[in-house]
Amino acid sequence: MSELPELRDNPDREEGGRPAPEARTPDGRAQAERGGTERDEEKRDGEEPDEHAQPEDEDEGEAQDTLVREVRELLDEEALDKVEAVLADLHAADIAQLLEHLNGGDRETVVGLLRRDFDGEVLTYLAPEMREEVMELLEPKELAAAVAELETDDAVDVIQDLDEETQREILENLPPEARQLVEEGLTFPEYSAGRLMSREFVSVPQFWTVGRLLDYLRAAASPRPDGRESELPEDFYDIFIVDPMHRVVGAVPLSRVMRARRGVKLADILTDDIHVISATMDQEEVARKFRKYALVSAPVVDEAYRLIGVITVDDVVDVIAEEAEEDLLRLGGVGEGDLYRAVLDTTRSRFSWLAVNLVTAIVASVVIGMFEGAIEKVVALAVLMPIVASMGGNAGTQTLTVAVRALATRELTDANALRVIGKEVLVGTANGLLFAVIAGLIAWFWFKDPLLGGVIGAAMVVNLICAGLFGAVIPLALQKLRIDPAVASAVFLTTVTDVVGFLAFLGLASLVLL
Repeated sequence: MSELPELRDNPDREEGGRPAPEARTPDGRAQAERGGTERDEEKRDGEEPDEHAQPEDEDEGEAQDTLVREVRELLDEEALDKVEAVLADLHAADIAQLLEHLNGGDRETVVGLLRRDFDGEVLTYLAPEMREEVMELLEPKELAAAVAELETDDAVDVIQDLDEETQREILENLPPEARQLVEEGLTFPEYSAGRLMSREFVSVPQFWTVGRLLDYLRAAASPRPDGRESELPEDFYDIFIVDPMHRVVGAVPLSRVMRARRGVKLADILTDDIHVISATMDQEEVARKFRKYALVSAPVVDEAYRLIGVITVDDVVDVIAEEAEEDLLRLGGVGEGDLYRAVLDTTRSRFSWLAVNLVTAIVASVVIGMFEGAIEKVVALAVLMPIVASMGGNAGTQTLTVAVRALATRELTDANALRVIGKEVLVGTANGLLFAVIAGLIAWFWFKDPLLGGVIGAAMVVNLICAGLFGAVIPLALQKLRIDPAVASAVFLTTVTDVVGFLAFLGLASLVLL
C-alpha cells in the first residue's frame, strides 16, 4: 500500500498522537468524490421546499407527462426564465427523461439553458442514442467539465461509445488526474468489470484498529486545507483490508466498524470470505455473482491480485436491466434505441430479421403446397390447419423463453440439460393430449366429422411434443455453436413448429380422410 501522507492542522488524532492520514486511492491518488459535510447539512436545512417535487403517491408516468406538457407550453411562450426555474428543481434523472420526450428543437433549447452548468449525471441517465444527440449539442470543454464531475465508472460509460476523435477532444479537456483514470478504464475490454468498476474506494492496512480507521474516515470527510473537496467516495459500504503488496485480504462492513470498540484490530473483525472480481470478468458474470451471493459491493483486482477498484450494487442493477432489455429486444429482432433512431436507420436494422422470417414462411408454404390436392378436396383442412401451427408456436415459445432465461442465469447447463429436455417433452405431451381432446371435439361438432377431429387431435399431440423438444434443444444447440440463443432461437423454432404442424395435420388427413 502506498504511504499515506499526514493531514496538516487536523484536530482529529489517532491513538498514537499522530495526525490521521488523508484518504487516498491504492496508488496514492486522492479520492475524487465528496461525502456529506456539515456545510452541506446547513445548506439543506436552509433550502426552500421544492414546489415541483411530486407527492409520493402520485403516479410517476402522470407526473412526467405533466412536466413535459408544462415545459412545452413554456417553450412555446418563449418563457425561458420559467423553464430554467423548472429545470433547477429537477433531479438529473427527470431532466434526462424530459430531454427524451421533447422534439429536436425543444431539446436543443433546453440543453442550451443547461449548458452553463451542465450536470454530468444527466448523461448517465440518457439512452445511448439520445446521449450522443445531446452530447453533440455541447462543446468539448463543456462535455469535459460535465464528465469530470462523474465517478470514473460513469465517466467511462458516457464516453466509451463515442468515436475516437470525440473521445480525444473530451479527454484533452479533462483535468490530468481524471483523464488518467478514464484512460485506464477505457483500456479494459468492453462489457468487462474493469469498465464497470469505480476507482473511488477506501482501503487500509490490516494492522489498523477501529479507532484509527474512524479517525482516518473523519479526517478524510472534511474539506482539505487547499480548498479541494472531501477525499472519501460519495457512497461506500465496505472497508477493504489490504496487505503491504496491496492485495485484498478481507473486508469490514461499515456496520461492523460502527459496532466495534476503538481498540479492536481490523484483522480481528474482517471478513476473509470475500468474492473478488477480476478486472477482465464479463459484466454478466459479475451480475450473476452479485445475485448469487447477495453482494452489496465487491473488490476488483488486476492480474497480480492488487486492489484497483470496486463494483457496487447500483452498477450491477443497471447491468441486469441492460442485459434483460437486450435479450428481450433480440428475441423480437429489434435493436437497442429503435425508439430514437431515424426512420431509415430503424427500417434498415429490422429488414434483415424480416427477410429471414420471409424465408421461413416460404418453407412452411412449400409444405402446404405439397398437400394442395387434399386441401381442395377437404376445405375444412384449410380452416383448421392454422390452429395446429399456432398452438405449436405458442407452446414452443413458452419452452424457449424458459430455456433462454435459464441459459442466461446458468440454471440450465450440460449437467441438467437432459432432465430439462425430458421435462419439456413430458409437458408438451400432457398439453398435447389435453388440447387434442378439446380441438378434436370442436372439429367433430363443427364439421360433423369424427375422423377429422381425430386427425387434428393427433396432429396437435405431435406438434406440441416437437414444440417442447425443440424449444429446449434449439437454444442449447445455438449456445454450443457460440450463437446467442436470444437472437436466433425464435426463427428456428417458428420454422420447426410450422413445418411439423402443417406436415402432421395435412399428412394424417391425406392418409385418413382421402
